[in-house]
Amino acid sequence: MSKLIRIGTRDSQLALWQAKIVQSQLEHLGHKTVLVPVKSTGDIVLDKPIYELGITGVFTKTLDIAMLNGDIDIAVHSMKDVPTVLPNGIVQAAVIKRGNVRDCLVFKDNEEFLSQREAVIATGSLRRRAQWLNRYPTHTMVGLRGNVNSRLEKLENNDWNGAIFAAAGLGRLDIKPEESFNLEWMIPAPAQGAIMVTAIESDEETLTILKEINHEESEIATAIERKFLNLLEGGCSAPIGALAFVKEEEVHFQGVLLSLDGTKKIEIQRTVALGAHHDLAQFCADYIIERGGNRLMDALKSNKKANIFSTKTLTEDQKQRFSDAVVSESSDFIKISLNRMTKTVLRPMPKNVIITSKNAVESLLTNFASEDLKFENIYCVGRKTKRYVERKIGKVKHTENSAKALANYLIEYIDGTAVTYFCSDVRLDDLPTILAENHIAVDEVIAYETKYDAQKIDDTVEGVMFYSPSTVQSYKQENDDNIIAFCIGETTAKEAKKHFKDVRVAKMPTVESVVDLVNQHYED
Repeated sequence: MSKLIRIGTRDSQLALWQAKIVQSQLEHLGHKTVLVPVKSTGDIVLDKPIYELGITGVFTKTLDIAMLNGDIDIAVHSMKDVPTVLPNGIVQAAVIKRGNVRDCLVFKDNEEFLSQREAVIATGSLRRRAQWLNRYPTHTMVGLRGNVNSRLEKLENNDWNGAIFAAAGLGRLDIKPEESFNLEWMIPAPAQGAIMVTAIESDEETLTILKEINHEESEIATAIERKFLNLLEGGCSAPIGALAFVKEEEVHFQGVLLSLDGTKKIEIQRTVALGAHHDLAQFCADYIIERGGNRLMDALKSNKKANIFSTKTLTEDQKQRFSDAVVSESSDFIKISLNRMTKTVLRPMPKNVIITSKNAVESLLTNFASEDLKFENIYCVGRKTKRYVERKIGKVKHTENSAKALANYLIEYIDGTAVTYFCSDVRLDDLPTILAENHIAVDEVIAYETKYDAQKIDDTVEGVMFYSPSTVQSYKQENDDNIIAFCIGETTAKEAKKHFKDVRVAKMPTVESVVDLVNQHYED
C-alpha cells in the first residue's frame, strides 16, 4: 500500500494554489496525497521555545511546527518567504520549476508618470522601494500591505500612480490587470517566483518521492540567490536583490544591495560555466562587501527604528515570532504593586472565588501559603491564568475568555449567592455589575494596585500592542492617537476604540496571537 502524503499549506488563496501544483505533480506520478490547510499555532505546545528549534520565519513557522508535531508530511512554501537557515530537523526536499521571477508595475491610468518628476508609487517592500528611488529619485513612495487582492483594491481606491507586485502572484491567481507590465530592470527578491517543498530530514521515503518533482535548474538558481542573501546577512528588511538562471550550460547571476533611500547601490553581474557555479554566491557577496557593502549593511542595521511597540515587555520567544518586516520595542506601561492582605480575608474561607489575572495569584501567594487557600470553587478569566492558578493554588472549576462572559456563566451556574473577587484597584465594571444585578453578592478584595508608567514612543512607530484597558489608558497619558491599535481581546479593543480609528483584535487572547495579528499587517 503506497504512502498517503499529507501536504501542509497555509490557507490563503495563493498558498492553496501552490500546494495544489505540488499535489498534482505527485499524483501524476501515482502518489496518494491529501491537502492539510494549517491555520494557527496559537494552541500548539512544543518541548522547546520556537527560537531554540531554529523556527524563525513568520510565514513558515505554522507549517514548521505542524511538521515537527507530525501533523503533516511535507510543507509547501513561497520560497522567498523561507528563512535561509531552516529549522532543526527540517530540510529542503524539492524546488518546483520556477515561474515568473519579475516584479510587475500595475498602474492606474497611463504610463506617462514615468517620465514626470512627480509620481506616487506604492509598495511594502524595502527592496522595491530602494530600486525604484534609485531609478526615479523624485518620486514619492507609500506603504502597501495585505494580500494580493487587498493591495489591488487599495491601488484602485487611492490617488496613486501605480503599485509594485510580484508578477508570479498576479499570474497564479489569474488577476493580472491589463494596465501592468513587468519591470525587467528591477532585480527580484532571492527565490522570487519559486515554490519550495520541505520535509523531515529523517523521513527518507518522503525525501525520495520528492526528488521526482525537483527541478534541478530552479534548485541551482535559487540556492545561489539564497546563499548570496545569507552571506550578506540580509532578510526581508534589507534592500537586497538577487537573480540567477541557467542557460546553455552557463549560470548567470545578478546581485544588488542598496541603501534604504536608493541613493547608494552596489551591484554585480557574473557568468560562470555550469558545474563551476558552487562558489558563485560567495564570490559575488565578497565583491559587494569589498566595495562598501559591509558599511552599507551596518548603516542599515543602525538605522532600523521600531515600527511596532508593545505595552508589555516581550519574552525572547515572542520577539522571535515577529516578521522580518517588524522592528519591535517593548516596555511595561503598567506597574503592579501587590497589596498586603490580612488573614481576615480567609475568615470564613470564601467558597466561591474569582481570579482574573496572574497578578492576583501572586498577591495571594505573597500573603498566604498555598495550602491555606482552600477555596471550594475557583473561577478564572483566561486560559493562562487558569493554568497558573492550577499550578500554584488548586483546581479551577470554570474559565471564560472575558470577565463579562464569566459573569454571565456564574448567573446560571454559581453554587450559592456570594463570591469573593480578587482584583486590581483599576478594573472594568462588567463583572461586579452583572452579578449584583442578578442578586449575587460580590466581596471585592483589592489584591494589587495598577500604576500607569507610560513612555513617549518614537514617531516611527506605526502600531502599538495593547493587553488591557489599563495599557491603553497608560499609553494615552504620553502619546497621540495616530497609530494602529493591536488588541488582545474585545474588552481592550472597546477602550482602544475611544481613542484610535484603526483597532484590530487578535483571534485568541494571547500575546502570541497579537504578534500574529501584527505580522498579518506586515505581510508582503
